Amino acid sequence: MRIIIQLFLYCALFTLMVKLGVGGNALNGLFFYPKPVQEKVYELGLTDRETVRYRRRRFMTAFFAVMAAALILIIRVWNGVYGFWPVYRQALLFLEVMNWYDGIVIDRLWVGHSRFWIIPGTEVIPFVQTWPQVLKKRGILTAIWLIGAAVIAGILLLI
Repeated sequence: MRIIIQLFLYCALFTLMVKLGVGGNALNGLFFYPKPVQEKVYELGLTDRETVRYRRRRFMTAFFAVMAAALILIIRVWNGVYGFWPVYRQALLFLEVMNWYDGIVIDRLWVGHSRFWIIPGTEVIPFVQTWPQVLKKRGILTAIWLIGAAVIAGILLLI
């Protein structure tokens, strides 16, 4: 039961990080959007590429730092897990749940059904991933997180 609560809290932290990253304006998260939407926004003069690059770099740095730190704290401090393979398995579980949560809950549900994410002037350009796109992207990330979990396990071996 504890691991279910931890997974829920980890996903809630993920959602909070996205919400804080975009604040009250979807333009702050333009780097999440497909290229056609980005190009239309640049064409409309709503923002510029340098601003989007800066916001992306700032968000991604903070996002990965916070999510990695939270994962390390959950595994080591809250759960008291030691040893490469036990840490690896737990890290992989959290990273994979986060991966699929992002694709299904964030991308398909929140972005797909919230007017917040519609940028004026781009309404006719599709910006929500289709189910095949979600499955392909999440499948690729599933493989990547096999390595990411090993990195987390390696870090925890060092501390």
